[in-house]
Amino acid sequence: MIRDQGLTSKIWRFAIWTLAVLFVLNLLAVIAAVIVNSFATRWLGTWLPAGWTTRWYFSAWKEFQLSSVVLVTFEIVFTVVIISGILGVTTAYALARRNFPGKGLVVLLFLLPLLIPPLTYGIPLATVLYRLGLGGTFWGVVLINIVPSLPFVVLVMIPFIEQIDPRIEAAARVFGAGTTSLFLRILLPLLLPGMLAALLLVLVRTIAMFELTFLIAGPTTQTLVVSLYYAVFASGVRAGQSIDAMAVVYMVTTLFWLVLALQFVNPTQIVARAKQQSAH
Repeated sequence: MIRDQGLTSKIWRFAIWTLAVLFVLNLLAVIAAVIVNSFATRWLGTWLPAGWTTRWYFSAWKEFQLSSVVLVTFEIVFTVVIISGILGVTTAYALARRNFPGKGLVVLLFLLPLLIPPLTYGIPLATVLYRLGLGGTFWGVVLINIVPSLPFVVLVMIPFIEQIDPRIEAAARVFGAGTTSLFLRILLPLLLPGMLAALLLVLVRTIAMFELTFLIAGPTTQTLVVSLYYAVFASGVRAGQSIDAMAVVYMVTTLFWLVLALQFVNPTQIVARAKQQSAH
């Protein structure tokens, strides 16, 4: 009996690892195909393209007006990061340092945009923004992206703030430190790693956020991911290599910031923290 259970366990482990490896290989193959096709002169029915070129990147940059799209993307992203950082760190500090009736409910409300699908609240929120005249505008896109970004900052920052001994702040106030001096000289150096982690992850999320941005963006406020969608599905004939070149630009942009963010934060810690807060 014990031998049979051990054999069954080994078979299950083998099956799980096999599926995981196949999934990773399939994902890498898809990415490799997009990258190779973006440099291909012609690629039909062969293992490798007939030739190599970089002209599709120049063509995509001009055809899809990537210079303005990238500029708008980073204007929106950095605005979301700054606003979410200011409001998120302040809120996280209040939640980490104060106990009050209904605190668990407040934390749960902050977690809801992270726990439910974006379209669940995105469609009614977009409807409200259109009624307020913010549909298709820069600030409309910023506001709708702040909804999931602000709770994310709060979620990441609370553990960092809780690690700081409150007696350090009390001692600083005893020696005459004001609120501004306390934050700049005491809290900011201690919170900087957490703030960098939170803000970099918000930056990556906002660049990759398609659903909410798609619902509210106009012709001049499209981010890179929304422009990529329109490039694929809009009417007209476009070279597949140009679209793949645009996809590579988007992938490299997102990957750069994601790798940078992972230098400051462990994703498993964030997931564990989210489960702990939702359990309370």
